[in-house]
Amino acid sequence: MSEIKVSILMPAFNAGKYIGDAIDSVLKQTFAQFELIIVNDGSVDNTVQVINAYTDDRIILIDQIHGGVSKALNTGLFLARGKYIARFDADDICYPERIQKQLDFLETNPSYVIVGSDAEYMLENGEHLFNFSCIGHTHEDLIAKLYFYCPFIHSSVMYRKNDVLKAGGYSLLAHNFEDYFLWTRLATMGKLYNLPEIIIRIRFNPASVTIDEKWRGKRFRELKRNIIRKGVIAEHEGDELLSIIRRQNIRRIKEGAYYALCAKKFLTDNYQPLQARAYALKAIKINPRRLDNYALLAATGFSEKILQWLHRLSPNKI
Repeated sequence: MSEIKVSILMPAFNAGKYIGDAIDSVLKQTFAQFELIIVNDGSVDNTVQVINAYTDDRIILIDQIHGGVSKALNTGLFLARGKYIARFDADDICYPERIQKQLDFLETNPSYVIVGSDAEYMLENGEHLFNFSCIGHTHEDLIAKLYFYCPFIHSSVMYRKNDVLKAGGYSLLAHNFEDYFLWTRLATMGKLYNLPEIIIRIRFNPASVTIDEKWRGKRFRELKRNIIRKGVIAEHEGDELLSIIRRQNIRRIKEGAYYALCAKKFLTDNYQPLQARAYALKAIKINPRRLDNYALLAATGFSEKILQWLHRLSPNKI
């Protein structure tokens, strides 16, 4: 095998439905000197069978008892042979030139520790939902907003392995924002950048560990905000975060949040009111007590011009 320059790091938990598409997109990369490290985090579906159907020797499967995404990422990180780590989720799709473009950027810009990109978001079934432009692209823009918004899409980033190891890897306590917590540490070690182009497709699906944080509740958001600002996390804070997440790991919350988020995006980012209405109705059906779902349904009757005006006035309300 030729020298490994890039380790593509993919945690996988019950991803059998999508992981074949993700692996296919990696194997179609124009840059070939990579290893694909897949950490199977105790899946109980057909994830392992799908992976084992591939014969490419660049694919490395690591099995571990289910321990969560941070533990899976740290497992793969310590075993990776590449100087650079490209993060990638088991339900997303890479554009063919993704690895080459990010590698070229880091190799020609040694003062930068991480590079992300814009992205296309798709529905669970792979249909286009909306195109996303990051909160900033230059280091200056990202630093200015770092403690208010997460600067990167986790599945889109490439970083230098040694820098992340020096930063302590992924925190086992920063549940659901282990990436954001890591970015704040990396920001003290070098510069940040997002490529102003789409090189990845991100899949929204109800099984994702990440949901709209409005559904997490006020206490979760307060904990996260305070942890990001102070740059450290105590064990009791991690325990409280995990307790909140476990209470919400039910169909009514997970699917309800997914349908509501899709409805929002079909209103504010890809104006299709009929699609938005269909998803708002699904959110109401599964969680009829949330009043904001009814507000979403009502908003599907607004014109695109009015919605954009309201969104500019108060983006967090829509």
